[in-house]
Amino acid sequence: FSGRMPVLAADLPAVVADVATGTVLYAARPLDAWRPASLTKLMTLYLVFEALDSGALGEDDLLTVSGRAAAQPPTKLGVSAGSQITVDDAATALIVRSANDIAVVLAEAIAGDEPAFAELMTFRARDLGMERTRFANASGLPDPGSVTDARDMALLARALIRHFPEQADRFAARGIHFDGRLLPTYNGLLTGYAGADGMKTGFTCASGYNLVGTATRDGRRLIGVVLGATNRGARLAAMRGLLDRGFAAGAGQGPLADLA
Repeated sequence: FSGRMPVLAADLPAVVADVATGTVLYAARPLDAWRPASLTKLMTLYLVFEALDSGALGEDDLLTVSGRAAAQPPTKLGVSAGSQITVDDAATALIVRSANDIAVVLAEAIAGDEPAFAELMTFRARDLGMERTRFANASGLPDPGSVTDARDMALLARALIRHFPEQADRFAARGIHFDGRLLPTYNGLLTGYAGADGMKTGFTCASGYNLVGTATRDGRRLIGVVLGATNRGARLAAMRGLLDRGFAAGAGQGPLADLA
């Protein structure tokens, strides 16, 4: 991992693919190793949704916030140690507010502690064909053990959409009501692109501004991944251009899983 951050949007690692077929419509540097930042939380959500499907968790279950979870740095929901949050609110807060404290709450509920949860995340990534991704924590906070690429993130986004269609509304949420407050989403794509319906932002100094986005037009749904933009505006502009390119594309470049 070089840590190099591209200056121009044309240089950014990026993938756009069709959700229904998995066909790649455009890719640039799709296998470049990159820090996932809060895109990590997409895998945290995958495991939460699995737990909901299996009955290991229920949406109305109350989870108690540990001292370790409450002590996580921003971005966070700001829950205090000993307080409780439902699984339903926790999952939505993870998407809308990219809450690092809530990522740890969910990790501890599923695996007992965050390191064990991170091992499970990487194991599940391999199951999904994410060959180059490793997760060191549930939030995406900086850690040298966390790495991904644009192709793997597109695979994860497609798996979330296809395996858990009942969770789609969470990714399209433009805010969350919590503790008497309405907290807006950090995902500017939802209000800045016609047909946008998800998914997740991410930022650390090492990763730059990352985004996995989805949009639907005329019954066709696409996934876009942009890594390493220099600011939020550049990230949104790059994603809009990427999705426009995907919707205008004819024949694709082959299956997402075969990108090399």
